[in-house]
Amino acid sequence: MASEGGTKAIIAALIANVGISIAKFVGWGFTGSSAMLAEGIHSFADSGNQMLLLLGGRWAKRPADDIHQFGYGRERFFWAFIVSLILFSLGSVFSLYEGIHKLVNPHKPENLIVALIILAVAILLEGYSFITAWKEANKLRGNYSLWEFIHITRNPELPVVLLEDSGALVGLVIAFISVLLSELVNPVFDAIGTICIGLLLGAIAIFLAVETKSMLIGEGASEQEATMIRKVIDLEPGIVKLLNMRTLHTAPEEFMLAIKVEMDSTLSYAEVADQVNALEMKIREVVPHARYIFIEPGLDGQG
Repeated sequence: MASEGGTKAIIAALIANVGISIAKFVGWGFTGSSAMLAEGIHSFADSGNQMLLLLGGRWAKRPADDIHQFGYGRERFFWAFIVSLILFSLGSVFSLYEGIHKLVNPHKPENLIVALIILAVAILLEGYSFITAWKEANKLRGNYSLWEFIHITRNPELPVVLLEDSGALVGLVIAFISVLLSELVNPVFDAIGTICIGLLLGAIAIFLAVETKSMLIGEGASEQEATMIRKVIDLEPGIVKLLNMRTLHTAPEEFMLAIKVEMDSTLSYAEVADQVNALEMKIREVVPHARYIFIEPGLDGQG
C-alpha cells in the first residue's frame, strides 16, 4: 500500500511538472524573466527527479540474489538521495547564479500578462500534484502531523514529492509576486525573486539529503512497531525476558529483526525450537513488516 501510494503521487507529480516546465520555458521565451527561467529549470529538474524515483521503485523489486541476499529494496533510498542532490545542484545553484547575474544587470520582464497567466496555470497544476501526494500521505500517517510523518516515515518517495511540490508552490508564488513587482516597482525584484527561489530549493534539498541519508545508512523499525514486538515477547510463555533487540530496514516496507531472549531453563531443546518458531509467527502476525526474523536464546549477562 505504501509503495503504491508513493508511485501514484510520483506519476501525478511527473505529469504536472512536464506540462509546467514546458509552459515556464515558453513563458521565459516571451518575457525574459529570470524568475520564470529559474522556475522552468526547477520544474525540469523535478520531472527528472520523479523519473529517477520511478526507476528506483522498479529496480527495488528485483529478487534477492547471492550478492544482495536481502533484496534490492534500499534502491529506493539511494535514488531519493540522488534526487536531493539534483534538486540542490540543478535547481538551487542555477537559480542563485541566474538571480545574482540579473541582480547585476536587471531589466523588466516583457509580456507581463503572458507571464502571470502561465504562473497562475502552473500554480493550479502544482496544487493538483500536491493534493494527490497529500491524500496518499494521509492514508499512511495515522495520528502523526504531516511534518512528523515526513520525519519518521521510511517511505522515501512521499516526503520527496510532498516537499518538492510544497517548494514548487511557494516558488511559483514568489515568481508571480517578483514578476509583478519588477513591472510595477523595480526590475530588481525579478532578480530578488530568483535568488529567493534558489535559497528555498537549497533548504529543501539539504533537508531531503539529511533525511534520505539517514535511511540510506540504515534506520530501524518505528517506535510503534518496536513496542508491539516487545509486547508479543512479554506475553509469550516460556520467554523469561527480552535481552536485546535490533532492527534494520532492508526496504521501506520491510525490516530485519534480531532478538536475544532468555528462555525457561526447564524447556527441552525441541521445546525451545518450537517456542522460537511460535514466537516468530506471532511477531509476523502483529508486525508484517518484520520480514527477516532471527531469534537467539541466551542468558542474562552474556552480551
